[in-house]
Order: sequence, then structure tokens, then C-alpha cells
Amino acid sequence: MLLAFHFSSENGNADMSHDDHYQKLERMYAGAPCNDYYAPVMRVSKARAEIVIQIQEKFFHSAGATHGSVYFKALDDAAFFATNSLVRDALVLTVSFQTYLTRPISGGEMRAIGSVVHGSKNLLIAESVLSDAKGREIGRGSGSFVKSKVRLTPEIGYQ
Repeated sequence: MLLAFHFSSENGNADMSHDDHYQKLERMYAGAPCNDYYAPVMRVSKARAEIVIQIQEKFFHSAGATHGSVYFKALDDAAFFATNSLVRDALVLTVSFQTYLTRPISGGEMRAIGSVVHGSKNLLIAESVLSDAKGREIGRGSGSFVKSKVRLTPEIGYQ
């Protein structure tokens, strides 16, 4: 677990509580147009994010299981927002993300838990694990993230 790392804040968000920051990230995520299709629910805390998606038949490929794109979305989103929990003034960007699909899923829910595992001055690394409703691992991923120039503002849903 990442212990003492965080990017510095440059825009006054330093006065905001951590809980306010996490809730604003959650609202921003919930309001993203792409999430209308998947209807995910996210919770954010320090260096951690959890995403839950209810599996729907519209996510299936022709073999009757959830397409890997849904796995990728859940895994990347969890790692991304775990990372952004540590950055209070800007969005982060996914630089790279490696995904492993370890088991098919065709019902219930998928739960991705992302956590930051390394941080340096300009780069954060996060991992995420995806499980089914029985707690069985169905996928995992890891990615690298950097701070972008996109400010966290109400205009992008950060409110």
C-alpha cells in the first residue's frame, strides 16, 4: 500500500477535505455520459476505489459471457480513480494499462477494487482486481498514470 505519496495541489483545493474530494470524484464519475450504458457505482477513499457493475445481457459477446471491454472498463476505472484520489487539482491520465481476463462472467455483479501501489514525482502505478459476486477473481490489471493539465472543476462534473 502506498503510504506517504501525493501530488501537490496548486489551486486552492488544499483546503478541501479528503472526503469532499472523494465525493466530488464519485459524482463526476456517475455523471460521465459513458456510464449511462454500464450503470456502475463507485466509492473512493485514499489510494483506493471500488467499482460495481451489474452484469447485463447487452454486455455479452456471441458466446454468452461478458465482453472483455467491460472487464477493462471496470479495472481501469478502479485503478484510475484510486490514483486520482491522491491528486486533488487535476485529472490523471492512463499512460498504459495491462489487463488479464481470468474467468468468464455471465450474471450477477462484477466488483473491481483498485489501489495505488507506487508513486514517484511524476508517475503513479495502480493495480486492480475484478471479482464476481462469489468473490472469485475474474480479472486483474495494472497501469501507470500521470497528472494531466485538465483541472478538476465543476465544468467537468467535479462538484
